[in-house]
Order: sequence, then structure tokens, then C-alpha cells
Amino acid sequence: MAKVKTTFFCQNCGTQYAKWQGQCNACKNWNTIVEEVIQKPEKSDWKTPTNSAKRVSKPLRLKEIDSSKEARLDTSDGEFNRVLGGGIVPGSLTLLGGEPGIGKSTLLLQISLKLPYRTLYVSGEESQKQIKMRAERINPNNESCYILTETKTQNIFKQIEALEPDIVIIDSIQTLHSDYIESSSGSISQVKECTTELIKFAKETNTPVILIGHITKDGNIAGPKILEHMVDTVLQFEGDRNHVFRILRAQKNRFGSTHELGIYEMLGSGLREVSNPSEILISKKDEELSGNAIAATLEGMRPLMIEVQALVSTAVYGTPQRSATGFNAKRLNMLLAVLEKRAGFRLGAKDVFLNITGGINVDDPAIDLAVVAAILSSNEDEALPANYCFAAEVGLSGEIRPVQRVEQRILEAEKLGFSTIFVSKYNKISLRDTNIKIQLISKIEDLVSSLT
Repeated sequence: MAKVKTTFFCQNCGTQYAKWQGQCNACKNWNTIVEEVIQKPEKSDWKTPTNSAKRVSKPLRLKEIDSSKEARLDTSDGEFNRVLGGGIVPGSLTLLGGEPGIGKSTLLLQISLKLPYRTLYVSGEESQKQIKMRAERINPNNESCYILTETKTQNIFKQIEALEPDIVIIDSIQTLHSDYIESSSGSISQVKECTTELIKFAKETNTPVILIGHITKDGNIAGPKILEHMVDTVLQFEGDRNHVFRILRAQKNRFGSTHELGIYEMLGSGLREVSNPSEILISKKDEELSGNAIAATLEGMRPLMIEVQALVSTAVYGTPQRSATGFNAKRLNMLLAVLEKRAGFRLGAKDVFLNITGGINVDDPAIDLAVVAAILSSNEDEALPANYCFAAEVGLSGEIRPVQRVEQRILEAEKLGFSTIFVSKYNKISLRDTNIKIQLISKIEDLVSSLT
């Protein structure tokens, strides 16, 4: 028997040490370093040695490499396809993370039941009967989805070899364990070893693998950080468990953009795709209220109309409060300084609270003008017209700066019934015969005079 070796890992960041110490040098946390037993016998391939031949890679000239575009697998889910960049790439490894109970397992089970390909759904957390109870609410008539409850990777590969699926889904990577590592499931070394075996399988057979990953209390995917470097795509499933809407984002994508956004609504029959996100990002109200403004923003290639809410009130305590939800707090302070310096509004002694509705975070600078309009509306306690919207960046000198793809934003606003959109006069707009009024402004003073 091979000699048993032990090593020490930080449970928080995954840094390896030769001996135990109290504090991790990398993440500076105390008492997170634990000992794990590692035994490395002779490894076999993911296949059985009888029918697997060792393949040796040979160097090729760049022009000799086949550059034909590989067809992606359509998941029959428009939101999931958009976030991935058009579908699942054969041979890719995708990692999906999210809060407990947010709907990760439901999303992937729903996709596996929609797929027209032979799919193997491997669960280490639920029994086959429990999974069937959920599947009957979503799509009970699927004939190409196979359910396996197993946590040992060697047994999983035996079933894969017998079934030969087109797609493999693992729920979750932290529940798997390999015979080649003698530590418990979910440990640093087990997660790395199991992921390495799945990567080897995916690349050699050109079979896509989708993993579900648990997250820590800090919101990061549990396990070593190298796990996110090893996979091709990292998806984050977000949302408030007290609300029905869920947001799917790509944090890393080797085959597409990381700026796309997928929105779902959680129902009793599964997750419904929200094709028009503006229906949830703009609140429905019977009367006009002050402090509300609509911004035309972009997430990847998708235009969104979102509602910005602001509350300006007299500071009760000595130091005024500045709070922003879904928006950069430092940028809010900058916009307040611009309003005070360039437009003459005395906001230094007032509390300012800002909220982006729908529970999303917005990084697009084109939302600046809507934030300023909402703050002015709340400060004067006068409601903005409900059919006004805004799309421009605000500079430090009070100038209204142009934003990219403004015509796409204008067309989206027109489609949703807005009558006027405020944009920078420095934008080059070639639209003709539009039913929406395009208000061109160059300074923040122009916005104040237009709204008063």
C-alpha cells in the first residue's frame, strides 16, 4: 500500500501548508487550517483500463487546428441560452452557484426535463423519489432524462459509460467523493479531485457537464478558489427568497459575454422565463409619487427599463445618512456633490436614500441622469411625469455625457409607451419617424429647467 501522506488546508481560501499554524497567511483568518489525509495510488482513467487507450497530444501549427465553429446545444430555455452565449458548448464545464433554497436544483432539473438530448441528472442530496415529486410538477412526460443518486465518482463514471448521455448534471460537487482521496466529501482536496476527474471526462468525450456548487456565508462558492478557475463558465443564481423573481448572471464565461442577464419567476410548476424584464422592474401604481424616475439601461445586449426611487429628508442626527441599494454608494455621493456645486441644491444637511427596484445591481453609468432626476423630484416633493425616462451619464463638471447604444435604449422606451426620453446632446442619433420625443440636454442645469 502506498504511503499515507497528510497535508494542511485552509478551509476558507484553500491555501495549502506543510504544517499546522493558527492563522492563514493568505486570508488572515484564525483556526481555519485543518489536516487532511491524502493517499495517491496509481490512478486509472475515468474509463475502465480495458477499453481506454492512452491518447497523446501532439503539437499543431495554428493553421492546422480546425477552426470550424462547434454547434451549441439548445437548452429550450431562452434565458439560460442567453446567459451562456447561445447554448451549451460541447465538452464544457459549467458551475452554478447560489443561496440555499434559491432554486438551483429546480432550474437544472427543469432544463434537463426540457432537453431533447439524453441527460443524466446525478444527485447526491435527494433520493430518486424526491426528485420525481418535483419533476411531476414541471414536466412528467420526459423520456430522455435519467436520474441517478450516487456520490462516488467511480460509480458515476460506470453508469455514464453504460448510458452514454449527451449531458451530465451533478447536484452538487460538494457531495461527491473519490476513492483516490481519503478526506471527507466537501473538503478542499475532494472538490479539486472530483472536478479534475469531471474535466478530464468532459474534454475527452466532448460531453458537457453542469455542476451545482454550494456557497459560503460570504456569498462565495464553497471550496477552493481554483474551482472557479478550472471550469469554463461560472453562473450565479440570485434573488430574495421572500420574492418570486430570480436573476441568473455569468461571472465567468469562456464562450460568451459576462454582461447578460436572465430573469425567472418562481411558480409552483417551476421557473417561468420573464421575456420582458421591465414588467417586474417598474412598479405598478395608481397615482404619481415623488422621488421616482425611469432609467433606460442595458444588461449585455438586452435593454431594460428600471425604476429608481429616491428619498430626501431633513437629517435628524448630526451627520446626514447616505444609503444606496443596487447602486454604487460612492457614485451617489459624487452625484450629490455635483448637484450642490453645479445646480445650487443644498443637500449637504439632508438624508438621501436610493433604491433600484427589482432587486438588481446596476453598473451602467447611463442611470446617472435618472438618479439625479429622482433626487430632485424627492427634494422638491413633486412627481415626475410617468411617461418620462432618462439615459445619460453625469460628469463632475455637471455636463451630460453620451452613452453607448443610445438608439437601442430609445426604441425600447418607445416600445414600452414612454413619450419623452432625456439623452445627451452629444449622442449621435440617426433615428427617424419615432413617436417618442428625444429631449437633448448638455448640462445638469438644462435638466432642472426642463423638469420645473
